[in-house]
Amino acid sequence: MEIEITAMTFGPYGVGHSEGKAVLLPGVAPGDLVEAAVVAERNGYTLARAQRFLRSSSDRREPPCRFVPRCGGCDWQQLDYPAQVRIKAELIAGEFNRALGVDLPLEGLVEPSSAEFGYRARIRLKVGRDGSIGYHAAASNNLVAIDRCMVATADSVPAEFAAKLGRRCREIELVADRGRVVLLADLMKAPIHADLAIARQMVETDVGVKGIILRGGGARIIIGDGAITIDLEDGCAIEADADCFNQVNREQNRKLVATVIEMTEARAAMAVLDLFCGVGNFSLPLARRGARVTGVDADPLAIAAATRNANRMRLTDAQFIPMNAAETARFLDRARYRPDVIILDPPRSGAADLVELIARLRPPSVVYVSCDCATLVRDLRALHSYSYEVKQVRAFDFFPNTHHAEVAVQVLLT
Repeated sequence: MEIEITAMTFGPYGVGHSEGKAVLLPGVAPGDLVEAAVVAERNGYTLARAQRFLRSSSDRREPPCRFVPRCGGCDWQQLDYPAQVRIKAELIAGEFNRALGVDLPLEGLVEPSSAEFGYRARIRLKVGRDGSIGYHAAASNNLVAIDRCMVATADSVPAEFAAKLGRRCREIELVADRGRVVLLADLMKAPIHADLAIARQMVETDVGVKGIILRGGGARIIIGDGAITIDLEDGCAIEADADCFNQVNREQNRKLVATVIEMTEARAAMAVLDLFCGVGNFSLPLARRGARVTGVDADPLAIAAATRNANRMRLTDAQFIPMNAAETARFLDRARYRPDVIILDPPRSGAADLVELIARLRPPSVVYVSCDCATLVRDLRALHSYSYEVKQVRAFDFFPNTHHAEVAVQVLLT
């Protein structure tokens, strides 16, 4: 069938229609006219694949990476970069309009990344049973072996290290740190003597490898230096173990941090509750401005790093608690703690279980940061039922060549 692509989804698919039914196809651009073959029928839509392009969109380009489309990583690389930013703005604005009745201006809604490639400070690579290393193909567990990743800051992948670990290793993550990398190896079982020897040799012989963290079977062993430094703003750099969560696009993260600080309307002595605080991405810059910050995260490694950095910076009004966010919110509600601002930056699944608890704490302002627009607007709709209204929305293209974006929203109690 012939399909004209009219839009993109928050995913790898473009959308067209045939006989009144939506047809979803990967690797296409709005404006393409394609000859397509049906892959599968789903309830309410059809999955298809483009076999021939009868007309190409002005937004289409040849994907620069030779591993596209076999690799399942960059699902929008067929779109030129200005089109990616424009379409993300359209999708975000559409979600806010449909779910919340909020009209967002498209111009300036999404902050583009200064680098379309070479922006990812962290990449996670799968390791095959034969020691090959790469990414899974889209919607598959089949490994696509690669020798480099164009979106990563690292110039190459640790193929030799992966081959030596072989089937004992599931994944290797590369975390950049000022021209060098820390490798995180997730093993099937606790590291054995051979794994330690391989890691030591790698650190001793490869000047580009700063350290290696081996994890498996409940064990965690650091060979070399496993710490990284992250610049959050001028005069504020945090040091943390590489296996603590940190944003992949460091330059965009600086812009996000500045925006969150602006949205909180930071001032001395204001009470800030930072849920899912990680290593202090927002907490520490706010504490530098005199705010009394309570940071909460379930990862004890992240909390330990945040505490060390607060002590190093002599930020005595910043405290960090290793605890589940919902449990902490319940405790603080019973203690009649009433923050001026709550910040939350939850995982992709969102914070549905926190909405009622946030409403009980009655902060005048909530700043919600999310990498998933669908769960974000779901939770904002729930907050709306407790008399919170959207004041401002800013989005950041943390992930060029993919459909993902980071969104920060300020909502106020009315």
